[in-house]
Amino acid sequence: MDLTGWLSQPAAQVLALQSHRGELLVHLLVALALTWSIGFERELRGSAAGDRTFSLVGLGSAVIGYLALDHAPNALAGVVTGIGFIGAGVIIHGSNPSQAPDGTDDDPPGLGDEDMRMVRGVTTAATIYLAAAVGAACGQGQLLLALLATGFSLFLLEVRHVRALRWIDGRHWRKRFHDADAEAEDQLDG
Repeated sequence: MDLTGWLSQPAAQVLALQSHRGELLVHLLVALALTWSIGFERELRGSAAGDRTFSLVGLGSAVIGYLALDHAPNALAGVVTGIGFIGAGVIIHGSNPSQAPDGTDDDPPGLGDEDMRMVRGVTTAATIYLAAAVGAACGQGQLLLALLATGFSLFLLEVRHVRALRWIDGRHWRKRFHDADAEAEDQLDG
């Protein structure tokens, strides 16, 4: 028998609201924990955006994701736009091609030295975008999706820092292929 049938109508609404609030609290706490862990990794690697930034992005996205369930389905589009502006602010123009201003080697792979002098912070900007998606997934109740995305992102961010996994990092192979391309060009020119 349904418990709400035994209670008065106002009491049943209060009970349902309390249950709903508990579920919301769990979703927000999961968003906080997952996005904080991503930000903690970025903080360890010297990124300008760290655990607080990522946690705030994740919580904000979780709240908007929750609101989008019933009240404002287009609100998630606003998250994408807002995070795009934050990401653009993270991408910094610098002049040192060997290292990003935040102390990490955070350049997109495959760019020449001329291009690498101009683009910095792309990985951090992309990770902020991911943190917003993780938060939105938590707000929508998709906790498994958020957990998997966080796990995959931490793997991708740490792959070059774990000795046993460096062989699958593209930068490990870039010099070998770059040297082979240069030799092939020299043979064509000579």
